[in-house]
Amino acid sequence: MSPQRAYCAIDFGTSNSAVALPAPGGAAVELVALEDGFTGMPTAVFYAVEGLAVHQQPQRLYGRAAIAAYVEGTEGRLMRSMKSILGSSLVERSTEVGGGHSVRYLDVIGSYLRHLKAKAEARAGSVIDRVVLGRPVFFVDDEPERDAAAQDAMARVAREAGFTDVQFQYEPIAAAFHHEQTAQHEQIVLVADIGGGTSDFSVVRIGPGRRRRLDRRDDILANHGVHVAGTDFDRRIELQYILPLAGHGALGPARADGGAPREVPSGIYFDLATWHLINTCYTPARVLEWRGMRDWYADERLHARLMTILTQRLGHALAACAEEAKIAVSGVPAAPIDLAMVEAGLATLLREPQAMDAIAADRERIVAAAREALQQAGLQPGRLDAMYFTGGSTGLQSLIDAIAAVAPNAATVRGDRFASVATGLGVHARRVFEGTAA
Repeated sequence: MSPQRAYCAIDFGTSNSAVALPAPGGAAVELVALEDGFTGMPTAVFYAVEGLAVHQQPQRLYGRAAIAAYVEGTEGRLMRSMKSILGSSLVERSTEVGGGHSVRYLDVIGSYLRHLKAKAEARAGSVIDRVVLGRPVFFVDDEPERDAAAQDAMARVAREAGFTDVQFQYEPIAAAFHHEQTAQHEQIVLVADIGGGTSDFSVVRIGPGRRRRLDRRDDILANHGVHVAGTDFDRRIELQYILPLAGHGALGPARADGGAPREVPSGIYFDLATWHLINTCYTPARVLEWRGMRDWYADERLHARLMTILTQRLGHALAACAEEAKIAVSGVPAAPIDLAMVEAGLATLLREPQAMDAIAADRERIVAAAREALQQAGLQPGRLDAMYFTGGSTGLQSLIDAIAAVAPNAATVRGDRFASVATGLGVHARRVFEGTAA
């Protein structure tokens, strides 16, 4: 790669990430095979501390290797959904990873970015110091100062990872650029990027006559989004259909005074269903506190299951069960959920109507955001030519149908759920760093 082409584009996602490079031979861009031939890699870091002395640094594993180490029971800490930390109060804090070691949350993100950078450099055969990073329309809903602080933190981490020139582009805008590569005529498109952490919408004017323009600001008619997406769906399903089997929403024993039984405190269950808070449930003090709360439960089996989850550190495994059930139930009557890890023979079913009911409020917020994007663009639904769907959570057909109903006459186009944004970011990177339209 020549010095002027020493750049890449990174789609740093809540659930999965990808990297694009300018392709050899004049092609637009190529996605880097990050592991085992896959161009998409789970956004996950595992800090392995098994057998380490306090003065030894944990080994870091990434992507599928990180998840495999966690599933296999290697001693350490799995970090996922790191993107959700940006804009939160956790951003400057540290967290324990086991064996007496701790790490800053921002350093977890920086480590992951350095890993992606190294993979890109190995493919390019050159040091890469320029990058276009994708970002959601809003890191934080309705709080501009915190949103700006989140992007500033991401830029700082990218510079610490070795990038000297850091540019940003909205993820749905990037998806529009990808869609435009094959557009045969000019059209106005609502891009719906429904990922793991955010649901983002952009109204963009695209077409063959526009793709060579370097300045596309006039073609971006509106951006809007909400901080609700796939991980929120998983959380709702886990809270409503998995964690009740371990006492969420349970009542205590009958009271001697005849009053209504008290409900078991819910805080521990909400934290168990929130990726970046799961490990806070395993602290010795918290486990000891809940071990002493057996008398709060009318059914002691529920308390026993909760203690198994806490002592065996099964929170992430349960979250994965919720995610798998959400995916499996799309288009089928019911999906089984095997919870034998908690108790032999324990299982439940997630029925499609239950899943849709669990995410109904989130779905309405997402649909409302699509309507708001059209209103901000000053468009009546009938003026929209197409809806372009991308992002991992667009696998839920009921969600796609609900969004499509906002403009029923617009064509529905499905992009690559996991590659459209990264490819579009790569197209944008060529425009920014080479001054040419891909």
